[in-house]
Amino acid sequence: MAKGHRSQIKRERNANKDARPKAKLSYARVSTTKAKIVLDTIKGKDVVSALGILAYTPRNGARIIEKLLKSAVANAENNSGMNSDTLFIDEAFANKGPSLKRIRPRAQGRAFRIEKKTSHITIILNNK
Repeated sequence: MAKGHRSQIKRERNANKDARPKAKLSYARVSTTKAKIVLDTIKGKDVVSALGILAYTPRNGARIIEKLLKSAVANAENNSGMNSDTLFIDEAFANKGPSLKRIRPRAQGRAFRIEKKTSHITIILNNK
């Protein structure tokens, strides 16, 4: 049985929508495990200290995540009208994306397959 008219369903979905500012990067060229190591260091921290941590983190995905965090802060300021000084990282997670399959030539005419992993990274902010 149908739940209701399409516009009614959209209204209900938008009413239940999460109002926290967020930024999502799909198909980032960093593996999920490497991204999670960087995300775990900044999870729960305020935005200013998290940007300081990311600036001096020599990990693979640190530059990507730093850029994504700046985008989430801009979303909070422009779309939600929040002050960047009172923001902290509520959630930060990385999900697995598709792998790019490549071939690496090996000795005696063989070829090994290499998987270049991608991930979908999401950062959700909140007020203190």
